[in-house]
This record gives sequence, C-alpha cells and structure tokens, in this order.
Amino acid sequence: MATKVLMEALSPTMEEGRLVEWRKNEGDTVAVGDILAEVETDKAVMDLQARAAGVLLKQAITPGTTVPVGQVVGVIGATGEDVSALVSAPARPSAAAPKAPAAPAAPPAPVAAASAPPAPSPRPQAPAPPPAPPSAAGRVKASPLARKVAAERGVDLAGVRGSGPEGRIVVRDLEHVEASAPAAAGAAPVVSSGFEDVPLTQIRKTIAKRLTQSIGPVPTFYLTTEIDMERVAEAREALNQSAPDQKVSFNDIIIKAVALALRQHRACNAWWQDDRIRYWNDVHVSMAVAVEDGLITPVIRFADQKSLRQIGAEAKDLAARARDRRLKPEEYTGGTFSVSNLGMFDIDQFTAVINPPEAGILAVGSIVQKPVVVNNAVVPRRRLRVTMSCDHRVIDGATGAAFLRTLKQMLENPLALVW
Repeated sequence: MATKVLMEALSPTMEEGRLVEWRKNEGDTVAVGDILAEVETDKAVMDLQARAAGVLLKQAITPGTTVPVGQVVGVIGATGEDVSALVSAPARPSAAAPKAPAAPAAPPAPVAAASAPPAPSPRPQAPAPPPAPPSAAGRVKASPLARKVAAERGVDLAGVRGSGPEGRIVVRDLEHVEASAPAAAGAAPVVSSGFEDVPLTQIRKTIAKRLTQSIGPVPTFYLTTEIDMERVAEAREALNQSAPDQKVSFNDIIIKAVALALRQHRACNAWWQDDRIRYWNDVHVSMAVAVEDGLITPVIRFADQKSLRQIGAEAKDLAARARDRRLKPEEYTGGTFSVSNLGMFDIDQFTAVINPPEAGILAVGSIVQKPVVVNNAVVPRRRLRVTMSCDHRVIDGATGAAFLRTLKQMLENPLALVW
C-alpha cells in the first residue's frame, strides 16, 4: 500500500518548509531512513527521511517550493501502483517569487539608490574561480541562498568553486561569476533601476516573526557598564602562548564569565512562561551567530561546568555548522540566556533583542584602548562596554545590575573564572 511523504516539522518552531533539492528520483528504490530530499526550515537545511520502504513513485512538488507542515510532497509505494488519489492539490509557490519583467536579457544590475548616480567607468572583471568538484553523488554542494541567487542570475553552479565548509558554495562565491544562461522565467526577482525585491527565506521569515514577539510584548529595559579588560587580555595571551593549537577568544572568556555569573544570579537564568517564571538550575548559554541570511543562536550547554578550552572548541564547531546550516534542532534550542558579540565589527556599544522565552541577553561591543585614571594617573587601558537587555516581567533593575556587577568583577579579576 502506498505511503504519503509529508513535509515534516523538522524543527520545534517550523510551520512550513522549502524543498531545496530531491535526493531521490521518481522510480528510485528507497529504504526506511533513506534521505529523500533536503528541506530548508526556519533555522537550518535538514534531511527529509523516508518513513516507508518501496519506490518513490511521485515527487509532488518541485525544488524551490514552500509548503506547510503536513502537506504531501511525495508518495512511496510499489512499482506500477496508482497513486494519483494520494497526491493533493498543487502546492503554493515559495513566498511568491514575483515574475520578472520581460525587458532585460542581461544579468540583473546591482541594487541602486532611489536616485541613481552616473555609472562609473568599467572595472576589470575579476577572473571566475575554477569549477567546484561535485560531491560523491555527482551533486554540487551549495547553500540554499546561493542556489537561489544562482538561479536568479542564470549561473551554473557546476562551474563555481565554493569557499564554504567542505567546498560548499556560498553567496560570496558568486560575486564575480558571469551568468551562463538567462534566468528561468518566474525565478528572478523584480528588478528596476531603483530597487530589487527578493523573496524572504525561511530563516528571515522566522527572524521577523520572533522580533515582533519580542519587541512589542516584552517590556524591556537596558543596563550598560564598562569593564576593564586589561587582565583578561594578559591572561588570554598567556593561555594561547602555552597551547597555540587550542586558542581561546575573548568571546569564549565572556561566555564562561556570563555562565558563572548566572550561576550566582538565578533570577537572570530564567524563562517567562506567561502564567509562571521558570528558574533554571542548569546554565545553557545561547551565542548569536551571523549566518548567510540571518541569525541563529546555537547553545553551549552546562557552560558553567566547562573549561575555557572546552567552550572555545565547542563554540568554533557550533559556529561553523551554524553557518553551513547543519545544526540539529537540539543544538539551537533550550538556551537560558544569550550573548551577542559585535565587537569584531568595531561596534563599541549596542542593544540586543531578547530571544523569548529567555529573560535576558548581553550585547558585547569591541575592546578598545582608551585613557583612564588609575591611581591618580592617566594611563591607556583596554576597555569593554556591555549592555544587558532585561525582560522586566522577570528581571528587576537591581537584579540585573547585581548580575552585571558580578560579571564585571569576574572579568576584571580573571582568576575567578578558574577558581
């Protein structure tokens, strides 16, 4: 008897999914657990597995199509079996990629301002990178956004070498690659001399939804403090000199300090649950990671119990797989407090949006050298500004201030991190 292949909820918050690529063709034999297709969820690109054995008789949707959870995307059964009755009505297209005007045959121009300036003199075209080797299955590895951009520009990914993990093609690899063919009708964004409309990806849809859930309903206040990082910088240099193959970053040290401070201030290690507040006994720190088309927060679990080197190794691994959209749901859910660091972008100070149901997030700026008064003398010191966003339903002003005071004491006296 034939079995429907449904769009499954592959992450806890997934409401719809975009089928990126079929891994099995119609007529292929499949076993239980075989990967049928790659699906872009609101957080990552994940595998859709076969729940029955047989033959893939029907691919009900085409790659690039977005459908809600529970909709039929294919059918598995016996060879020759009639499955027409099992296939539902045609799925709606992905977040409506509007049809392009029939005018330009050339590749789309870059996004321009409302009043475009005179065209600059032509620059020499950068040489296209050598072709990317296909995977063992004859398939070119590319991120979902890179595939979308390549389709819009008419670029053949087989001729592009990827710079992402394991040779995966990402958007930056397409910057100087010329189109090999006109973009398919209906796949290109709407382009004019003054703007470019690009359909939302699944992760961008989720970010928009989560922000409206946070900024509006959550009564947020902000606390900022400045921390002397001179001792931390010296300790980090010594640690990295002693083990150059296991280096730790300032962010690793900050995560460790946040985790230990949360252990002392349980009121900040909490979730708002509408009719109750959940205070966590364990400390799971979410760290914000910028990915190709948005933001994701992989979680370092039991961060207060891990060494700096353990946190450093885990943070590097999670960040790499986050950028490749290969995190498992349990790796980016369940955080009890978040840290967002924009210091590497020369941002001195900012405020971050709380990630519900968490009650707090720490925004970390850059470490800068500035003149400060020490023992009645003006001397240069490395300083860091951090801002804590607090859900006032859970964290009061004095509670948040006490947490920041502990965090500051730990970072200004880094021996406290290993005591």
